[in-house]
Amino acid sequence: MQIMLFTIGYTKSTAEHFFNRLSGAGVRCLIDIRASNRSQLAGFAKMPDLAFFLSSVAGIAYRYEPLLVPPIEMMRAYRDGSLSWDDYRSGYVALLQERDAASNLEAGSFDRSCLLCSEAQATHCHRSIAADYLRSAWQQRVELKHL
Repeated sequence: MQIMLFTIGYTKSTAEHFFNRLSGAGVRCLIDIRASNRSQLAGFAKMPDLAFFLSSVAGIAYRYEPLLVPPIEMMRAYRDGSLSWDDYRSGYVALLQERDAASNLEAGSFDRSCLLCSEAQATHCHRSIAADYLRSAWQQRVELKHL
């Protein structure tokens, strides 16, 4: 079975550009893996507004997945420079393994789904780590595209 998995961030994006990228790629479900998804700073991507917009504007389902959410303390330590990218990456992967996230998530339910976080670029972002972890752990063909 081949799985098409996408990732996306919303900062530095207009709502129009964000929803057009999702629709244009054929995303069926947006999987929110943010530690803080109700912040006023999230604008159009704030919950519960995001689920409404996804459904109304693009016909896309919404799902929050806590198994893939990094601890906020770990994210803050990386952002303030007290944790290097390599340490953040290895700590987050260790946490995903400890949670046995790949075994506890149905691979097929991720086909044509998109992992969401706030970062504009996938480099140095936990969504890319999560996607790589799932691709490796599921040991099946997962095509990955960062929108």
